Amino acid sequence: MTDEKETTERYELDGEEVLAKIKELVHEGNVRRLIITSDEGKRLIEIPLTVGVVGAVLLPVWAAIGAIAAVVTKCTVEVIRTED
Repeated sequence: MTDEKETTERYELDGEEVLAKIKELVHEGNVRRLIITSDEGKRLIEIPLTVGVVGAVLLPVWAAIGAIAAVVTKCTVEVIRTED
């Protein structure tokens, strides 16, 4: 069994920046989970990511993130990464 360490990063973004930042983070590859919360602290969406999840599998997720970005003015993206 491998020892995986989880780290958490938070980004406060405007609505139009959210989708671009999430695409950038997913391409980095070591992201375990993404959580988007509103500026009031309400959790809007939590996206579990596994190794190898790319392309067509993420299309519904991109649509949901795009809808959230269109509605919110500011939000926080919490990124949970795994490191060996």
